[in-house]
Amino acid sequence: MAQALGLAQAAAQAGEVPVGALVVKAGQVIARAHNQNIGLKDPSAHAEILALRQAAQTLGNHRLEGCTLYVTLEPCAMCSGAILNARLSQVVFGASEPRTGAAGSVLNLFSEIQLNHQTKIEGGVLAEHCGQILQDFFKPRRLNASPLRQDALRSPDSAFENLPDYPWTPRYFNDLDGATGLRLHYLDEGPQDADCTWLCLHGPNAWSYQFRHLIPTFLAQGHRVVAPDLIGFGKSDKPKKEGFHSIEVHQQILLELIRRLNHRSEGRPIDLLLPEEGHPVGMALLESHPHRFRGEFRCVSTFSRSSPEPAPLADPPDAPSLPDVDAYQAPYPDPGYRAGPRAFSRFERFGHLVSAPVFEPGQHTAQEAVRHLISSSRMT
Repeated sequence: MAQALGLAQAAAQAGEVPVGALVVKAGQVIARAHNQNIGLKDPSAHAEILALRQAAQTLGNHRLEGCTLYVTLEPCAMCSGAILNARLSQVVFGASEPRTGAAGSVLNLFSEIQLNHQTKIEGGVLAEHCGQILQDFFKPRRLNASPLRQDALRSPDSAFENLPDYPWTPRYFNDLDGATGLRLHYLDEGPQDADCTWLCLHGPNAWSYQFRHLIPTFLAQGHRVVAPDLIGFGKSDKPKKEGFHSIEVHQQILLELIRRLNHRSEGRPIDLLLPEEGHPVGMALLESHPHRFRGEFRCVSTFSRSSPEPAPLADPPDAPSLPDVDAYQAPYPDPGYRAGPRAFSRFERFGHLVSAPVFEPGQHTAQEAVRHLISSSRMT
Protein backbone atom coordinates (compact mmCIF):
# COMPACT_ATOMS: atom_id res chain seq x y z
CA MET A 1 0.00 0.00 0.00
CA ALA A 2 2.92 2.33 0.65
CA GLN A 3 4.01 1.78 -2.97
CA ALA A 4 0.46 2.44 -4.13
CA LEU A 5 0.53 5.72 -2.20
CA GLY A 6 3.66 6.69 -4.12
CA LEU A 7 1.80 6.07 -7.35
CA ALA A 8 -1.10 8.18 -6.10
CA GLN A 9 1.31 11.02 -5.40
CA ALA A 10 2.59 10.75 -8.96
CA ALA A 11 -0.99 11.03 -10.19
CA ALA A 12 -1.50 14.19 -8.13
CA GLN A 13 1.65 15.74 -9.58
CA ALA A 14 0.26 15.04 -13.05
CA GLY A 15 -3.03 16.72 -12.16
CA GLU A 16 -4.94 13.45 -11.98
CA VAL A 17 -7.13 12.34 -9.08
CA PRO A 18 -4.54 10.72 -6.77
CA VAL A 19 -5.28 7.01 -6.85
CA GLY A 20 -2.55 4.43 -7.20
CA ALA A 21 -2.76 0.67 -7.71
CA LEU A 22 -0.46 -2.29 -8.15
CA VAL A 23 -0.88 -6.02 -8.71
CA VAL A 24 1.11 -8.62 -6.78
CA LYS A 25 1.52 -12.31 -7.51
CA ALA A 26 3.63 -14.71 -5.45
CA GLY A 27 5.14 -11.78 -3.56
CA GLN A 28 6.24 -9.97 -6.73
CA VAL A 29 4.83 -6.71 -8.09
CA ILE A 30 3.82 -7.37 -11.69
CA ALA A 31 1.95 -4.14 -12.50
CA ARG A 32 1.86 -0.52 -11.33
CA ALA A 33 -0.47 2.29 -12.40
CA HIS A 34 -2.21 5.46 -11.33
CA ASN A 35 -5.24 7.34 -12.59
CA GLN A 36 -4.79 8.75 -16.09
CA ASN A 37 -8.31 9.76 -17.10
CA ILE A 38 -7.25 13.27 -18.07
CA GLY A 39 -3.95 12.42 -19.69
CA LEU A 40 -5.35 9.54 -21.77
CA LYS A 41 -8.71 11.22 -22.31
CA ASP A 42 -10.22 7.92 -21.25
CA PRO A 43 -13.07 7.60 -18.72
CA SER A 44 -12.03 4.02 -18.04
CA ALA A 45 -8.39 4.85 -17.23
CA HIS A 46 -8.71 4.33 -13.49
CA ALA A 47 -5.63 3.07 -11.68
CA GLU A 48 -7.20 -0.37 -11.16
CA ILE A 49 -8.10 -0.84 -14.83
CA LEU A 50 -4.64 0.20 -16.03
CA ALA A 51 -2.95 -2.07 -13.48
CA LEU A 52 -5.13 -5.02 -14.53
CA ARG A 53 -4.29 -4.46 -18.20
CA GLN A 54 -0.59 -4.31 -17.43
CA ALA A 55 -0.73 -7.44 -15.26
CA ALA A 56 -2.57 -9.36 -17.96
CA GLN A 57 0.13 -8.43 -20.47
CA THR A 58 2.85 -9.47 -18.04
CA LEU A 59 1.25 -12.87 -17.39
CA GLY A 60 0.03 -13.35 -20.96
CA ASN A 61 -3.42 -14.21 -19.64
CA HIS A 62 -6.62 -12.23 -19.14
CA ARG A 63 -7.28 -14.28 -16.01
CA LEU A 64 -5.37 -13.00 -12.97
CA GLU A 65 -6.01 -15.85 -10.57
CA GLY A 66 -3.73 -15.88 -7.56
CA CYS A 67 -3.15 -12.13 -7.82
CA THR A 68 -3.82 -9.38 -5.28
CA LEU A 69 -4.68 -5.82 -6.24
CA TYR A 70 -3.61 -3.04 -3.86
CA VAL A 71 -5.35 0.28 -4.44
CA THR A 72 -5.46 3.46 -2.38
CA LEU A 73 -9.21 4.04 -2.84
CA GLU A 74 -12.20 1.72 -2.69
CA PRO A 75 -12.98 0.55 -6.25
CA CYS A 76 -15.99 1.92 -8.12
CA ALA A 77 -18.55 -0.31 -9.86
CA MET A 78 -16.62 -0.24 -13.16
CA CYS A 79 -13.37 -1.33 -11.56
CA SER A 80 -15.08 -3.87 -9.33
CA GLY A 81 -16.64 -5.49 -12.38
CA ALA A 82 -13.26 -5.69 -14.08
CA ILE A 83 -11.69 -7.17 -10.95
CA LEU A 84 -14.33 -9.89 -10.78
CA ASN A 85 -14.01 -10.64 -14.49
CA ALA A 86 -10.24 -10.93 -14.10
CA ARG A 87 -10.75 -13.52 -11.33
CA LEU A 88 -8.45 -11.75 -8.86
CA SER A 89 -8.06 -13.57 -5.58
CA GLN A 90 -7.99 -10.50 -3.36
CA VAL A 91 -8.35 -6.72 -3.31
CA VAL A 92 -6.81 -4.59 -0.58
CA PHE A 93 -7.86 -0.93 -0.53
CA GLY A 94 -7.08 2.07 1.62
CA ALA A 95 -9.71 4.81 1.96
CA SER A 96 -13.43 4.21 1.58
CA GLU A 97 -15.28 6.04 -1.20
CA PRO A 98 -18.66 7.09 0.26
CA ARG A 99 -20.06 8.35 -3.06
CA THR A 100 -19.13 5.65 -5.59
CA GLY A 101 -17.50 2.81 -3.63
CA ALA A 102 -18.68 -0.63 -4.76
CA ALA A 103 -16.92 -2.67 -2.07
CA GLY A 104 -19.28 -1.78 0.76
CA SER A 105 -19.83 1.97 0.87
CA VAL A 106 -22.59 2.46 -1.70
CA LEU A 107 -23.01 -1.16 -2.70
CA ASN A 108 -20.95 -4.33 -2.42
CA LEU A 109 -20.53 -6.19 -5.69
CA PHE A 110 -18.09 -8.54 -4.03
CA SER A 111 -20.77 -9.91 -1.72
CA GLU A 112 -23.06 -11.04 -4.55
CA ILE A 113 -23.08 -14.82 -4.21
CA GLN A 114 -24.91 -15.17 -7.54
CA LEU A 115 -21.74 -14.16 -9.37
CA ASN A 116 -19.54 -17.01 -10.57
CA HIS A 117 -16.42 -15.67 -8.85
CA GLN A 118 -15.81 -14.25 -5.39
CA THR A 119 -12.88 -11.98 -4.64
CA LYS A 120 -11.76 -11.46 -1.05
CA ILE A 121 -11.91 -7.83 0.10
CA GLU A 122 -9.91 -6.05 2.78
CA GLY A 123 -10.34 -2.32 3.34
CA GLY A 124 -8.92 0.35 5.60
CA VAL A 125 -5.21 -0.35 5.06
CA LEU A 126 -3.36 2.96 5.60
CA ALA A 127 -6.81 4.53 5.21
CA GLU A 128 -5.84 7.80 6.87
CA HIS A 129 -2.87 8.33 4.57
CA CYS A 130 -4.86 7.32 1.50
CA GLY A 131 -7.68 9.68 2.44
CA GLN A 132 -5.34 12.55 3.27
CA ILE A 133 -3.73 12.58 -0.15
CA LEU A 134 -7.18 12.93 -1.70
CA GLN A 135 -8.11 15.73 0.71
CA ASP A 136 -4.88 17.56 -0.01
CA PHE A 137 -5.54 17.27 -3.73
CA PHE A 138 -9.14 18.48 -3.66
CA LYS A 139 -8.95 21.11 -0.92
CA PRO A 140 -7.50 23.96 -3.03
CA ARG A 141 -9.89 23.07 -5.82
CA ARG A 142 -12.90 23.25 -3.48
CA LEU A 143 -12.06 26.42 -1.61
CA ASN A 144 -13.88 28.36 -4.32
CA ALA A 145 -16.20 25.54 -5.31
CA SER A 146 -19.27 26.91 -3.60
CA PRO A 147 -20.62 29.62 -5.90
CA LEU A 148 -24.27 30.32 -5.34
CA ARG A 149 -26.59 28.80 -7.92
CA GLN A 150 -28.62 31.36 -9.84
CA ASP A 151 -31.85 29.70 -8.72
CA ALA A 152 -30.94 29.83 -5.03
CA LEU A 153 -30.36 32.30 -2.20
CA ARG A 154 -27.79 32.31 0.60
CA SER A 155 -28.45 34.06 3.89
CA PRO A 156 -25.76 36.65 4.66
CA ASP A 157 -23.24 35.72 7.36
CA SER A 158 -24.11 38.93 9.16
CA ALA A 159 -27.56 37.52 9.91
CA PHE A 160 -26.01 34.95 12.22
CA GLU A 161 -23.68 37.18 14.21
CA ASN A 162 -23.98 37.15 18.00
CA LEU A 163 -26.64 34.44 18.15
CA PRO A 164 -27.27 33.48 21.80
CA ASP A 165 -26.09 30.00 22.88
CA TYR A 166 -24.80 29.06 19.42
CA PRO A 167 -20.98 29.03 19.57
CA TRP A 168 -20.24 26.05 17.31
CA THR A 169 -18.04 26.04 14.24
CA PRO A 170 -19.99 26.06 10.96
CA ARG A 171 -19.14 23.23 8.58
CA TYR A 172 -20.17 22.87 4.96
CA PHE A 173 -20.42 20.37 2.15
CA ASN A 174 -20.45 21.86 -1.34
CA ASP A 175 -20.42 18.66 -3.38
CA LEU A 176 -23.15 16.33 -2.17
CA ASP A 177 -24.60 14.79 -5.31
CA GLY A 178 -28.20 15.04 -4.15
CA ALA A 179 -27.78 18.73 -3.37
CA THR A 180 -26.80 19.44 -7.01
CA GLY A 181 -24.37 22.24 -6.27
CA LEU A 182 -26.16 23.69 -3.25
CA ARG A 183 -24.15 24.26 -0.08
CA LEU A 184 -25.24 22.34 3.02
CA HIS A 185 -24.36 23.56 6.52
CA TYR A 186 -24.03 21.23 9.49
CA LEU A 187 -22.67 21.08 13.03
CA ASP A 188 -20.42 18.18 14.01
CA GLU A 189 -19.44 18.26 17.67
CA GLY A 190 -17.96 15.66 20.00
CA PRO A 191 -15.50 12.79 19.50
CA GLN A 192 -15.51 11.30 16.01
CA ASP A 193 -15.23 7.78 17.42
CA ALA A 194 -17.93 8.19 20.09
CA ASP A 195 -20.00 5.12 20.89
CA CYS A 196 -23.13 7.21 20.42
CA THR A 197 -23.88 9.61 17.58
CA TRP A 198 -27.05 11.71 17.46
CA LEU A 199 -28.37 12.92 14.12
CA CYS A 200 -30.54 15.91 15.05
CA LEU A 201 -33.07 17.02 12.43
CA HIS A 202 -34.76 20.37 12.92
CA GLY A 203 -38.44 21.10 12.42
CA PRO A 204 -40.12 22.90 9.49
CA ASN A 205 -39.94 26.33 11.17
CA ALA A 206 -36.47 25.88 12.62
CA TRP A 207 -32.83 25.07 11.82
CA SER A 208 -29.87 23.60 13.72
CA TYR A 209 -30.20 26.41 16.25
CA GLN A 210 -33.14 24.38 17.55
CA PHE A 211 -30.74 22.01 19.36
CA ARG A 212 -28.55 24.63 21.01
CA HIS A 213 -29.64 23.69 24.55
CA LEU A 214 -29.32 19.93 23.96
CA ILE A 215 -25.88 19.81 22.37
CA PRO A 216 -23.87 20.70 25.52
CA THR A 217 -25.58 17.95 27.51
CA PHE A 218 -24.89 15.37 24.80
CA LEU A 219 -21.26 16.46 24.70
CA ALA A 220 -20.97 16.16 28.46
CA GLN A 221 -21.95 12.50 28.07
CA GLY A 222 -19.12 11.95 25.58
CA HIS A 223 -21.49 11.68 22.62
CA ARG A 224 -21.15 13.01 19.09
CA VAL A 225 -23.79 15.37 17.71
CA VAL A 226 -24.42 16.00 14.01
CA ALA A 227 -27.03 18.69 13.33
CA PRO A 228 -27.48 19.66 9.66
CA ASP A 229 -29.50 22.51 8.24
CA LEU A 230 -31.58 20.93 5.52
CA ILE A 231 -31.25 22.56 2.13
CA GLY A 232 -33.58 25.55 2.23
CA PHE A 233 -33.08 26.16 5.95
CA GLY A 234 -30.65 27.83 8.33
CA LYS A 235 -27.19 28.49 6.93
CA SER A 236 -27.68 26.12 3.98
CA ASP A 237 -28.46 27.40 0.49
CA LYS A 238 -32.12 28.05 -0.26
CA PRO A 239 -33.64 27.19 -3.65
CA LYS A 240 -36.06 29.90 -4.73
CA LYS A 241 -38.71 27.44 -5.89
CA GLU A 242 -40.70 25.15 -3.62
CA GLY A 243 -40.59 22.46 -6.31
CA PHE A 244 -37.03 21.54 -5.32
CA HIS A 245 -38.22 20.13 -2.04
CA SER A 246 -39.37 16.55 -1.68
CA ILE A 247 -38.94 13.89 0.96
CA GLU A 248 -36.91 11.81 -1.50
CA VAL A 249 -34.46 14.61 -2.31
CA HIS A 250 -33.81 15.48 1.33
CA GLN A 251 -33.51 11.82 2.27
CA GLN A 252 -30.82 11.29 -0.39
CA ILE A 253 -28.89 14.33 0.82
CA LEU A 254 -28.99 13.10 4.42
CA LEU A 255 -27.80 9.63 3.39
CA GLU A 256 -24.85 11.17 1.56
CA LEU A 257 -24.07 13.31 4.61
CA ILE A 258 -24.04 10.21 6.82
CA ARG A 259 -21.73 8.38 4.43
CA ARG A 260 -19.38 11.32 4.14
CA LEU A 261 -19.10 11.45 7.91
CA ASN A 262 -18.06 7.77 7.86
CA HIS A 263 -21.09 6.34 9.60
CA ARG A 264 -21.33 2.77 8.33
CA SER A 265 -24.28 0.55 9.20
CA GLU A 266 -22.00 -2.27 10.30
CA GLY A 267 -20.26 0.11 12.69
CA ARG A 268 -21.99 2.27 15.26
CA PRO A 269 -25.71 2.88 14.60
CA ILE A 270 -27.02 6.41 14.82
CA ASP A 271 -29.82 7.67 17.03
CA LEU A 272 -32.24 10.01 15.34
CA LEU A 273 -33.48 13.02 17.30
CA LEU A 274 -36.59 14.69 15.86
CA PRO A 275 -38.96 17.47 16.86
CA GLU A 276 -41.98 16.42 18.90
CA GLU A 277 -44.34 16.86 15.96
CA GLY A 278 -42.37 14.33 13.94
CA HIS A 279 -40.34 14.85 10.78
CA PRO A 280 -41.39 13.44 7.39
CA VAL A 281 -37.85 13.20 6.02
CA GLY A 282 -36.40 11.74 9.22
CA MET A 283 -39.17 9.16 9.52
CA ALA A 284 -38.84 8.18 5.86
CA LEU A 285 -35.09 7.77 6.40
CA LEU A 286 -35.71 5.56 9.42
CA GLU A 287 -38.23 3.42 7.58
CA SER A 288 -36.17 2.94 4.42
CA HIS A 289 -32.75 2.46 6.10
CA PRO A 290 -33.49 1.01 9.55
CA HIS A 291 -30.11 -0.72 9.74
CA ARG A 292 -28.37 2.64 10.02
CA PHE A 293 -30.27 3.71 13.12
CA ARG A 294 -30.62 2.44 16.66
CA GLY A 295 -33.92 4.20 17.26
CA GLU A 296 -35.97 7.36 16.93
CA PHE A 297 -36.61 9.85 19.70
CA ARG A 298 -38.72 12.96 19.80
CA CYS A 299 -38.37 15.81 22.18
CA VAL A 300 -39.85 19.28 22.49
CA SER A 301 -36.69 21.29 22.82
CA THR A 302 -37.03 24.04 20.27
CA PHE A 303 -37.44 26.94 22.64
CA SER A 304 -36.48 27.86 26.14
CA ARG A 305 -39.31 28.18 28.63
CA SER A 306 -39.38 31.93 28.30
CA SER A 307 -39.70 31.86 24.53
CA PRO A 308 -42.82 31.62 22.36
CA GLU A 309 -43.50 29.14 19.63
CA PRO A 310 -41.97 30.06 16.24
CA ALA A 311 -43.76 32.67 14.20
CA PRO A 312 -45.96 31.13 11.47
CA LEU A 313 -44.84 31.08 7.88
CA ALA A 314 -46.73 34.24 7.03
CA ASP A 315 -45.39 36.35 9.87
CA PRO A 316 -48.03 38.72 11.32
CA PRO A 317 -46.89 42.31 11.67
CA ASP A 318 -47.25 42.12 15.45
CA ALA A 319 -45.04 39.01 15.84
CA PRO A 320 -43.03 39.30 19.09
CA SER A 321 -39.44 40.38 18.77
CA LEU A 322 -37.71 38.24 21.38
CA PRO A 323 -34.13 36.88 21.14
CA ASP A 324 -35.13 33.33 20.22
CA VAL A 325 -37.64 34.48 17.64
CA ASP A 326 -35.06 36.77 16.06
CA ALA A 327 -32.61 33.86 15.90
CA TYR A 328 -35.13 31.58 14.23
CA GLN A 329 -35.94 34.28 11.70
CA ALA A 330 -32.26 35.06 11.03
CA PRO A 331 -31.93 32.76 7.96
CA TYR A 332 -34.89 34.42 6.23
CA PRO A 333 -34.32 38.13 5.49
CA ASP A 334 -37.48 38.20 3.35
CA PRO A 335 -40.21 35.77 2.21
CA GLY A 336 -38.20 34.79 -0.86
CA TYR A 337 -35.88 32.78 1.38
CA ARG A 338 -38.72 30.70 2.84
CA ALA A 339 -39.50 28.30 -0.02
CA GLY A 340 -38.22 25.42 2.14
CA PRO A 341 -40.45 26.10 5.15
CA ARG A 342 -43.43 26.67 2.86
CA ALA A 343 -42.83 23.35 1.07
CA PHE A 344 -42.33 21.46 4.33
CA SER A 345 -45.59 22.84 5.71
CA ARG A 346 -47.38 20.76 3.05
CA PHE A 347 -45.57 17.48 3.78
CA GLU A 348 -47.68 14.86 5.51
CA ARG A 349 -46.84 14.66 9.19
CA PHE A 350 -45.74 11.29 10.49
CA GLY A 351 -47.47 10.79 13.82
CA HIS A 352 -47.89 7.01 13.68
CA LEU A 353 -44.36 5.67 13.95
CA VAL A 354 -42.04 4.33 16.60
CA SER A 355 -43.03 4.82 20.22
CA ALA A 356 -40.64 7.38 21.61
CA PRO A 357 -40.19 9.49 24.71
CA VAL A 358 -42.00 12.77 24.12
CA PHE A 359 -41.48 15.73 26.41
CA GLU A 360 -44.30 18.16 26.96
CA PRO A 361 -43.43 21.85 26.76
CA GLY A 362 -42.72 23.41 30.10
CA GLN A 363 -42.38 20.13 31.99
CA HIS A 364 -38.75 19.28 31.36
CA THR A 365 -35.55 21.23 30.98
CA ALA A 366 -33.31 20.42 28.04
CA GLN A 367 -30.89 18.66 30.39
CA GLU A 368 -33.65 16.47 31.86
CA ALA A 369 -34.86 15.66 28.36
CA VAL A 370 -31.42 14.54 27.22
CA ARG A 371 -30.83 12.42 30.31
CA HIS A 372 -34.12 10.64 29.70
CA LEU A 373 -33.31 10.17 26.02
CA ILE A 374 -29.92 8.71 26.90
CA SER A 375 -31.37 6.26 29.37
CA SER A 376 -34.14 5.32 26.93
CA SER A 377 -31.69 4.72 24.10
CA ARG A 378 -29.85 1.86 25.83
CA MET A 379 -26.59 3.78 25.47
CA THR A 380 -25.80 4.62 29.10
